[in-house]
Amino acid sequence: MTDASGPIEPLGRQGQPVLDRLAFERLSVAHRRALKLHCYRMMGSLNEADDLVQETFLKAWRARSQFDGRGSARGWLYAIATKSCLNAIKARSSARRILDQPERPPSEGRATGGPATEFTWLEPYPDAELPDIADDRPGPEARYEAREAVRLAFVAAIQLLPPRQRAALLLCDVLGWSAIETAQLLGGSIASINSALQRARATLGERQRRPPQRSQSSADEGLLLERYMQAWQADNLDGLVELLREDAIYHMPPWQEWYRGHQAIGAFLRTVWGNFAGYRAVAVGANAQPAVGIYALGRRDSIWRPHSLHVIEDTDGKIASLTIYVPPLGPALFEAFGLPPEPLALRV
Repeated sequence: MTDASGPIEPLGRQGQPVLDRLAFERLSVAHRRALKLHCYRMMGSLNEADDLVQETFLKAWRARSQFDGRGSARGWLYAIATKSCLNAIKARSSARRILDQPERPPSEGRATGGPATEFTWLEPYPDAELPDIADDRPGPEARYEAREAVRLAFVAAIQLLPPRQRAALLLCDVLGWSAIETAQLLGGSIASINSALQRARATLGERQRRPPQRSQSSADEGLLLERYMQAWQADNLDGLVELLREDAIYHMPPWQEWYRGHQAIGAFLRTVWGNFAGYRAVAVGANAQPAVGIYALGRRDSIWRPHSLHVIEDTDGKIASLTIYVPPLGPALFEAFGLPPEPLALRV
């Protein structure tokens, strides 16, 4: 397959299985993170990605005698993982996870809906779990840079695609597989794969509000993150709003309300800013973007608790999109991002 050369290939000897235990363990170590990211893009869930990577390696181990070593071990594993994801999507109640509802208009003022438990929400992905993007070598037909294809907006957009289109786009446009290879995996003709790709690209084009972001982080991005954290910790809401672009977008899963424009976002934040006695911010990384875990100090009990996980998309030194995972979803994500139950600086 096009993405044939993984960093470690199985070493079979004449008369011995191509994938003995040692070779299989080396394959698992070499490809686990990349496969987990692939499963996350398909499912939009960190926990489901974990389960499906385990399932992929279990199926691969049981079927190792069918791998003759003449093809790509990496491609073989991706094929198993993709089929496992498609089967998992069929089995669940919703084919997609959402970051917002495209048909829902932006809100104004106070949010009153509460957490929407009837939806399954797109989760962020910790940078600590990313493969080395510099070593992630897509095939020549890939249309996305590795870092661009990790960003939260991209993963949210592909969740809108039907599962087969989603798989075709990830295999061809992200991993760089050919239409022939993708047709062999997904079934159907080359023409059907090309047709699925055209529909998927059209959907993503309609969804994309802004041009693709640059692939490398910058010093400006680090400075913006620092100013953002300082605004929270200094109880400086006006300073925080100044960091937003005029047309900034604000989401807060698992609430359905979302806001457009720095004035609308600021007006909403003023309705909730005083709910806590203080905030502490800890920088993390999510979806190859700046991200922050926020702890809030209770007014009644003066206890610090995990409050929310923030994923920032910047453009030209300003925040273009802010996704804040609020309770109960936000605190539940802290452990996956390596964030402790309370700010470390406050521990005795």
